[in-house]
Amino acid sequence: MKIMAIDFGDARTGVAFSDISGIIAGETLVVKTRGLEKTAAELAELANNRQAGEIILGLPKNMDGSEGVRAEKSRALKAELEKLTDIPVLLRDERRTTVDAHNILSANNVRGQKRKNTVDAVAATLILEGYLNEKSR
Repeated sequence: MKIMAIDFGDARTGVAFSDISGIIAGETLVVKTRGLEKTAAELAELANNRQAGEIILGLPKNMDGSEGVRAEKSRALKAELEKLTDIPVLLRDERRTTVDAHNILSANNVRGQKRKNTVDAVAATLILEGYLNEKSR
């Protein structure tokens, strides 16, 4: 089954899909929508069209493990996705994924607008890879 991972943002949301066997990360993209309902609708459509069997949604926590406004927004997105699809939505701690995504892009000399348009998809891929690695253990 395909697994979909989401790095939810205000202006851009990164999305990554695993292969059909749910073993490795494959397709990535960025959804450029604003607003919870509109973003949730687009993500639900993507999940249904690509036949995802599971959705992993990044839960941004502070380094001390506490949750702030971004975590509340992710929980609200989870609730919206659950209204729009029958696919299970799991929250996954996403601490440092955006920082790591910037480091990966920097190491590969990706700069400026290209980085801005790619970083969220890379972060979603890191969320997905972390989940897949944990699941395979």
